[in-house]
Amino acid sequence: MKPNASKWKRLAVPVAGSLAVAMLASGCGGGAADEGKTPAAGNPPAGSEQQAGAAKEKVTLSWFVTGGANTNLPKDDFVLKTIQDKFNVELKLQFLQAGTDYDNKINVILAGGEAPDMFLATGQASQKFAKDGLLADMTPFVSPKTMPNYFKYWFNEKSLKAYEVEKGFWRAPVPYATRSYRSYYVRKDWLDKLGLSVPVTYEDTLNVMRAFTNNDPDGNGKKDTYGFAASGNGKQLSYDFPQWLKHGLIGASMLEGDRFVDTQTDLRLTGVFDDVVAMMKEGIVDPDWFLNKGTQHLDKAIQGKVGIVLSDEKFALDSVPNSYQNKAKGIDPKADWVPFHPFKDTGIWTENVPGSPFLFSSATAAKSPEKIRRSVEILDYLASPEGYLLTHYGLEGKHYTKNGSTITLNKAAIKTDIVDNGDFLNIWNFFSRVNEPERVGLNVVDPDVTDRDRRILETIKSYTYIPSIQISTAPPAGVNIGDFRNKSYEYFAKLLFEEKSGANWPKYREELMTKYRGKETFDFYAQQVSQALGKTYVFQ
Repeated sequence: MKPNASKWKRLAVPVAGSLAVAMLASGCGGGAADEGKTPAAGNPPAGSEQQAGAAKEKVTLSWFVTGGANTNLPKDDFVLKTIQDKFNVELKLQFLQAGTDYDNKINVILAGGEAPDMFLATGQASQKFAKDGLLADMTPFVSPKTMPNYFKYWFNEKSLKAYEVEKGFWRAPVPYATRSYRSYYVRKDWLDKLGLSVPVTYEDTLNVMRAFTNNDPDGNGKKDTYGFAASGNGKQLSYDFPQWLKHGLIGASMLEGDRFVDTQTDLRLTGVFDDVVAMMKEGIVDPDWFLNKGTQHLDKAIQGKVGIVLSDEKFALDSVPNSYQNKAKGIDPKADWVPFHPFKDTGIWTENVPGSPFLFSSATAAKSPEKIRRSVEILDYLASPEGYLLTHYGLEGKHYTKNGSTITLNKAAIKTDIVDNGDFLNIWNFFSRVNEPERVGLNVVDPDVTDRDRRILETIKSYTYIPSIQISTAPPAGVNIGDFRNKSYEYFAKLLFEEKSGANWPKYREELMTKYRGKETFDFYAQQVSQALGKTYVFQ
């Protein structure tokens, strides 16, 4: 089938991330700067081995990367100009928003024998491309010598070793956020009205849910509020329920001693089901939670129907115009959402695993290895403090000022020149779409961020995370993990709504492990983790 040209763009440019980064980092940055001032545009990053671009023969590069939604690249693109002048290249870029369309498009391109010089793909797709011989061996191209910034600020050689597939160095991870910030939020104004404190423990949390359900926290004289809400999307037991953490099931997969744990099939789910059923019987959770889709539970929070929800770090920020806090205040000016977490000291989630890798074409490596070397130089620049600033905030003196490691944003100029101009930096930061400027030694000051925002961010960033399994796993041949999960969710619904007990979970789990190849699948996951980390882990 011919691809829909209206859904992808070929442009002489590269890709980026979100300007929400600016706000989230404000006042929270730490770490020392990269010894003094960031090099001016046109100069090589400190420690780089590259020569000035003008001293090299000009090459044309073809890249295919993920871009942000609703973004466009303007004619007066200062990022493109900087890169093309600095590295003496003509950069031809295709980009699409990450998702099915992107995955299908890269498959079509590779099948047509016109592989880009550099491209991104999912972890599972990259493994297949390596197996099919479509990827270049990165050994001659990617190293601390050729990418000093990448290895200084984002990765070490050990972490790249864990990312290998098909017994070779065929892929390397794009810099990624080490944590996905999650927090419970509670209506502080409701607590004040009822004479309650922000909950600290799991039992505190349940008691607040009870009070919000039974004691008329909004003062309208009606019993029309609930303590808690989540979205099950018609099939799932949402991880938003604190019962997962109560029973020691943290994140989607975790390591305990020498065990690999898939939390959605662990025997401890028996207790999770029992506790969620008890919660539903009490009536302290939104009765429509299972049918809620997407952010419908958060919409109910805005409307004053629910007093506790789980969301990301932007939920209650004053400085984000469309935050749920601001939307709630538009309905009730007294609304005051504050963060808390009953498991903040023992682990609220796992650290992230690497996401999409960057890849080089085997055809380019064979015919034009200089294109890969030049691509490596550009990627390393994007991984540097200078590249991070350029692709996240814009130009020094125009979109921000710099005093040592402190970056102060000019939000008006950013809005006019960048956000309203196709939000094009949300294409360019594809190689560092990370909300952590402190990792490259920068402290970003956003003048819109309030003291209240800073307190919220400090609270959320103080929560404990447990180590991740460090790699993205793939199921064995012939196993569709989506089908397996859907069968699991059928049993979840049966236990929650028909049997109203977790007693039969061990029996259903055994069927999943045998008839539906769960044991084979998670043994295979454990083998992948063992190989990557150099330690034996087993699934039980």
